[in-house]
Amino acid sequence: MRSQNLLLRFLTGPERKLRFIWRAAIFWVIAEYGLPRLFNPLVARTAAWLGVDDALTAPSLALSEFSVFVAALIGTAVFSLYERRSVDSYGLPIRRALSSNTAEGALVGVAMAGLVAGGMFFLGGMQIHGMATKGRECIFSALAWLGANIIVGVAEESMYRGYFLQTLWRSVGFWPASIVIALLFTADHYFYKPGENIWDVITLMSLSLFTCYSVVRTGTLWFAVGFHAAFDYMQFFVIGTPNGNQLPAGRLLDVTFQGPAWLTGGVLGTEASWLMYPAIVIGWLYVWWRFREGPSRTN
Repeated sequence: MRSQNLLLRFLTGPERKLRFIWRAAIFWVIAEYGLPRLFNPLVARTAAWLGVDDALTAPSLALSEFSVFVAALIGTAVFSLYERRSVDSYGLPIRRALSSNTAEGALVGVAMAGLVAGGMFFLGGMQIHGMATKGRECIFSALAWLGANIIVGVAEESMYRGYFLQTLWRSVGFWPASIVIALLFTADHYFYKPGENIWDVITLMSLSLFTCYSVVRTGTLWFAVGFHAAFDYMQFFVIGTPNGNQLPAGRLLDVTFQGPAWLTGGVLGTEASWLMYPAIVIGWLYVWWRFREGPSRTN
């Protein structure tokens, strides 16, 4: 009986409900490991049926990331029922999806990726030879990549910095929770994307902490969603940077990258360029300055 009481106290708090640390752990196991085991065969069959291969294309990215979003949504919905809260109350209120926070995050994402690309161009690491797509194909690709990267932004922010961040935050504090999430976010990319190196690890850690920081400053995840979607859109469609030794199909610019890996990022593209670090510092300073008064209820 005593051992049962000790176990109960270990698992539950004074209100006799599961402690937040265990809720976060269960969410992660469900959304990151449990549901993907069910979804992956379905995603593979859907991709085969649609004729979507493993190349770096907008349809391939959209399909894989949509399954991430569904897993995060189901995991969040389970605990929203348990906690008697709405499913969009963990940093992504639907009514604020088109708020100024989302737009401002997107502008910061465009600026950050654009600064890196501009630096690479002026230092001779990136050569622009013209347009890679034109006419209707260009319009279609632009819209397809936009849709795919919106899915990326919503899916990955929901998975890492929605319910998971909110719950870990209540359990261990904001910065410890953010560091754990940054480690998991980085590991998820490091072990599943070819060619990863220490420079991209630093970038991924920094960007994850940056998006977590934007949550505490703005009060929602929508700034992070806008930033994530726009940053990746710039990389994949506009710049056409390599990603894990793959070039995005249907990119806007016909570019080549020549020079040392510290400048071009090598097979990992702009994310692994050393130019990312000053750009990230500028992003941090901007968010710190712009939202220094804390979340605004009018956004």
